[in-house]
Amino acid sequence: MTEATPTRGTRATFEVTPPFGGTPLATLTRTSEEEALAALKRAHALYSDRTAWLDAATRIGILERFAERVTAEAEALALQAASEGGKPLKDSRVEIGRAINGIKVACAEIAQLHGTEVPMRLSEASAHRCAYTYREPRGVVLAISAFNHPFNLIVHQVVTAVAVGCPVIVKPATATPLSCLRIVELLQEAGLPADWCTCVLTENSVTTKLVEDTRVSFMSFIGSANVGWMLRSKLAPGATCALEHGGAAPVIVDETADLDRCVPLLARGGFYHAGQVCVSVQRVYVARSLARALAEKLVAAARVLKVGDPTQPDTDVGPLIDPSEVDRVHEWVGEARSSGAEVLCGGEKLGASCYAPTVLFNPSDEARISREEVFGPVVAVYTYDSMDEAIARANAPDLFFQASIFTQNLDTALSVSRRLHGMTVMVNDHTAFRVDWMPFGGHRQSGLGLGGIGHSMRDMTLERMVVFHSPGL
Repeated sequence: MTEATPTRGTRATFEVTPPFGGTPLATLTRTSEEEALAALKRAHALYSDRTAWLDAATRIGILERFAERVTAEAEALALQAASEGGKPLKDSRVEIGRAINGIKVACAEIAQLHGTEVPMRLSEASAHRCAYTYREPRGVVLAISAFNHPFNLIVHQVVTAVAVGCPVIVKPATATPLSCLRIVELLQEAGLPADWCTCVLTENSVTTKLVEDTRVSFMSFIGSANVGWMLRSKLAPGATCALEHGGAAPVIVDETADLDRCVPLLARGGFYHAGQVCVSVQRVYVARSLARALAEKLVAAARVLKVGDPTQPDTDVGPLIDPSEVDRVHEWVGEARSSGAEVLCGGEKLGASCYAPTVLFNPSDEARISREEVFGPVVAVYTYDSMDEAIARANAPDLFFQASIFTQNLDTALSVSRRLHGMTVMVNDHTAFRVDWMPFGGHRQSGLGLGGIGHSMRDMTLERMVVFHSPGL
């Protein structure tokens, strides 16, 4: 979406337009640099005044009431998320359910934010001493979010900060701000004082000024690698971050795999949310004896998916977030075709906003579909002749997020799961599996640090120590 340009004496505004087309959902006002920095100043003042901190019982109460409010509005929130982000309604309903569970997980994890006893009296130097550690909020969190899960990503980035007691400034994706705005409203209705969580609708230049500010202690970023690494380089000394970028998730299917079991999983992992997931199934390396059969079954699964309006309950695959993304995906598919790939199904635009679920067979390893994240409903199937070859080709891109192996051989499962480049490797499951309490994150170009509710909460805290010195010890 093109950012609005203000004229003298006016406030910059922008429209939130549904990716499937139609009437704009809202016209919103940009947050100015002055407003954003004022919000950061207020958040930092809250953190600096230890008497203003919210105790654990207070935070738990706020989050419990927040979960109740989200539950009460679940259907409306799912429809809003589907409308602004394009994920089909049935999947957006699942997203809201996951978010409710994530809030409950955050409540439970508060009790796990504790320290340990540090042994003393083990030497003459440590005589007459005892020590313990404890955890406290790290400081102001700046959360910069993405469009593809407009509700649940905010839960992972914002609710975790609230749970540990960090004031948080959240910048949602310009394409999908409405879910974030409603989350902030619901948190305040649940009892969170306003300045503990502020949504800013800033332009990129203002967002960068926030990143650079010394009052930011932790940045949570979900988005492209180029932007994430650039913003990390601008953090003030001492500030830390978690970066969640993308992948081009590889799958290996050996000759023992049960195709009737794995193909539905591969179709789900590849075409869910039109492939706009950082761990979508993208590259499937199949033993030569099974490759054509698997590809044909995957085609059959793709052809029955209903593509279209994400707000309709029977839609399986919705639009891409922007028409320019449809053009880009089509260009990548054309490049793969030109380099020798068979287009077994799809390979065409469905109007301005949708792309047909596409299965490619044996693209070149040099094609972009084989090297970079497509972020669209395209799955490529490749043949291989040896497991060493399959692993080498799967690991070739400098991406390191989630991967999987389908096999009925235990030794193969144990060996390949260790050799595949993935922070998480699934065995007999698709690469997009996730539950919100598991560690989740990429390595190398795919990111830095770990997500997952409890893991994020620990990253947003400091472990401090107290040492007592007493003759009575």
